Amino acid sequence: MLNTLIPAERIRAVEIALLKAFNTTEVTEVILLNGGLSSAAVYKIVVAEQACVLKLDSPSVHENIISSMEIAANADLAPAVYYLNKTDGITITRFITGMPMQSVFKSHNVLLSKLAKTIKSIHELPLFSKENSLLHTVDGLIAAFKAAGTWSGLVFEECFAHYDLIRNHYPWEDTDKVSSHNDLNPNNMVFDGEKIWVIDWDAAFLNDRYVDLAIMANFYVTTDEQENIFLESYFDRNSSDYNKARFFVMRQVCRLVYAILMFKLADTTKPSDKEHDLAMEGVSLKAVKDQLGSGKINLGIYQGQLLFGKALWNETLNSMRSERFNLSIERLAEVHGLGLSSK
Repeated sequence: MLNTLIPAERIRAVEIALLKAFNTTEVTEVILLNGGLSSAAVYKIVVAEQACVLKLDSPSVHENIISSMEIAANADLAPAVYYLNKTDGITITRFITGMPMQSVFKSHNVLLSKLAKTIKSIHELPLFSKENSLLHTVDGLIAAFKAAGTWSGLVFEECFAHYDLIRNHYPWEDTDKVSSHNDLNPNNMVFDGEKIWVIDWDAAFLNDRYVDLAIMANFYVTTDEQENIFLESYFDRNSSDYNKARFFVMRQVCRLVYAILMFKLADTTKPSDKEHDLAMEGVSLKAVKDQLGSGKINLGIYQGQLLFGKALWNETLNSMRSERFNLSIERLAEVHGLGLSSK
């Protein structure tokens, strides 16, 4: 059954993995799962009556370094790891049957508190060994986006001008780093009816704590009241004006990054006989989320990716135009002694 979906050149290594983990190569089910932004192939398999996730990634030379996923699994935040061989790029983990969180958490405020506590648990993990420069990552994405030249105009120029303010006044070099997942979107959280499991740790590394908070909030927090509940839950009822300013600014950075990634994804899925609709006016995040929720569009196809990218960009720009954005930048400059300037 493996040869129905598994690439022929990987089958032998997969069989060795199954023998070591389950003492059998007999698989009764193989299903290709929808992946995230990772290039790895991910499958649901059933072996020895056990549902598992088989992940085929690129081989790695870092065999002796414990991965972020292993650290999270040891802390019962990620599903159990049955087999891991970085040299072969093969991982087998427990498959979690998920259900909608809203079906159990009838109150959105209770759900927000639970999500914030989940982030806090991630940030309390032993420090990951891998660390990237957040500033260099964002700058690189923006530089590549500009160089592509597909999207241009006033809404893009204005947004980048506001980002320059963030770039100059956000405390990128703050040494208060934590173990971070860095992609806490709804697809990477599986709720089994009692517990939230976090999956897909490919983007995890030591990072600014506000990245995880901002990414999660951009999917679940829509009002000031919800923001207060979310931050108070994370900071144990001790969030300050500074925490809120830094959180608000990072939300815009993360929206900008996700918008660029959506545009990039849309470039790869665009039908060859189509041209991008470059109009940005009137595409709101609320309307697009409503369409996603009703199933009218989805992020697995071109149209959904394009609209979501536009909606995120417009939402970012609207927030950057707000008085709160200016006050937040001023607060960061004040605390970190960076001096407020546009250069």
